[in-house]
Amino acid sequence: MRIIFHGDNAASFSKGFADLVGGGAQVAILPDALATPADREAYAQADAIIGVKFDAGLPKPKGLKLFHVPGAGYDAVDLALLPAQTSVCNCFGHEQAISEYVMSALLARAIPLSDADQKLRQGDWAYWAGSPDRVHGEIAGQTIGLLGFGHIGKAIARRAKAFEMTVHVANRSPVATSDLVDRAFTLDELAAFCGSVDVVVVSVPLTPDTTGIIDAAALAAMKPDSVIVNVGRGPTIDEAALFEALKAGRIGGAIIDTWYRYPNPAEPTILPSRLAFHELSNVLMTPHMSGWTSGTIRRRQHTMADNIKRCLEGAALTNVVREGNPDA
Repeated sequence: MRIIFHGDNAASFSKGFADLVGGGAQVAILPDALATPADREAYAQADAIIGVKFDAGLPKPKGLKLFHVPGAGYDAVDLALLPAQTSVCNCFGHEQAISEYVMSALLARAIPLSDADQKLRQGDWAYWAGSPDRVHGEIAGQTIGLLGFGHIGKAIARRAKAFEMTVHVANRSPVATSDLVDRAFTLDELAAFCGSVDVVVVSVPLTPDTTGIIDAAALAAMKPDSVIVNVGRGPTIDEAALFEALKAGRIGGAIIDTWYRYPNPAEPTILPSRLAFHELSNVLMTPHMSGWTSGTIRRRQHTMADNIKRCLEGAALTNVVREGNPDA
């Protein structure tokens, strides 16, 4: 089995991968830009490719059995251009990391550990117990709203319940109330959903239907002190509407990990939006880091290696985005 890791992102999963697959797997790492004939030929001859994109600028791997995205999103993979016999799979394993990110960010807003530390180093006992003027917040008793209830939403719900939070969900398909879910909304009830919670967490994938799903009307429905968290994709929240709501103080704040602009060869240090989010004091900005942990890499390695072994054995694949047609 000739396995190609295409690009820097995919290469992050390559260490020790041949041992996980076994059976004399041949593993090669190719750069994002296939600039040499040798790189293009290796790509074209692959049996399995691990990569984040496929488009008309890449060689067509005519014998390709499996294209595996090393993450959940496959919007940069043009499925129609891949050979008909090629199965396409994705993988998750990031929900543990992302849910920890969400909870740690919410806890950091409520419990000012860093500020307390810095003040006490100067002899300032600003948060000393014993006076109502020095209390800090907590998240127990707050209501968290999960827009999207897939792998990430469920993982956040489990952790939120451990912190005694109430959980509301808005989802495309119906969600029943349960030990995890106190109240469920459909997407045509988005305003009511946004108005019912203290925190809105957006984790839906980016599709034509979810682009701008949180718009000016949804933001207007939020409580004045509520917080919005984006760990899905930047454009699921209307960029201008979010900036204006934050700048005007119409909502309490935002925790943003997924953005509207990303580094590229021409602009390696680009700001993540054309708007000045970086000048707003009520925004916590992070560089699309929430799911990127050693645990995520390990879990995804095992998923991809298992699927390659299944492919070799003719067994059913997991996390199938598109089933290949071997008779094509």
